[in-house]
Amino acid sequence: METGSSGFFAMASPVFTGENYQAWAVKMTAFLEGHDLWEAVEDDYEVAPLPDNPTLNQIKYHKERITRKAKAKSCLYAAVSPTIFTRIMRCDSAKAIWDFLKDEYEGDEKIRGMKVLNLFREFERQQMKDSESVKEYFDRLVGIAEKIRVLGTDSKDERLVQKILVSLPEKFEATIASLENTRDLPDIKLAELLNALQAQEHRRLMRRE
Repeated sequence: METGSSGFFAMASPVFTGENYQAWAVKMTAFLEGHDLWEAVEDDYEVAPLPDNPTLNQIKYHKERITRKAKAKSCLYAAVSPTIFTRIMRCDSAKAIWDFLKDEYEGDEKIRGMKVLNLFREFERQQMKDSESVKEYFDRLVGIAEKIRVLGTDSKDERLVQKILVSLPEKFEATIASLENTRDLPDIKLAELLNALQAQEHRRLMRRE
């Protein structure tokens, strides 16, 4: 992707406010890679001085390497809230900013493990609310599962399917029984389960009208 002045800020970077660091880091990495800036963050490479009597290509390459580092730093400054900016403004490179945020908000392996454990507990406590639609309940569970995955722990769709099947209210019992009688549980896909439950939900709503 072009990183010239005309296209650099064409797509706004995701802004980190101090919440959900892992998701922001994934989005921000993709954003930086798309703008050919990730190397400046990941490696913090040194820009070698120009030789005596440099060629035009050497001058151009030297300038590009310096500019890429500056753009990466500027991009990270723009990708955090004002409060967080005051904490990183003295970092002297894009890598220093990235490492500070990672250490501060992701934590070490023990902290990540505790976060995963708490998310699994939250996941297991979920029940569909009377005021929720099937889609809203699905999205809530999938959201928790994605947070677990971002922390580096696999949360398989099969577990999501199992959780949904055992936590839905009785009004969906007929659809659940039909699926269990005709399909092997590991073969039931999330999208298939959602479609079947939404179809029953729609039929119930139609009867009320």
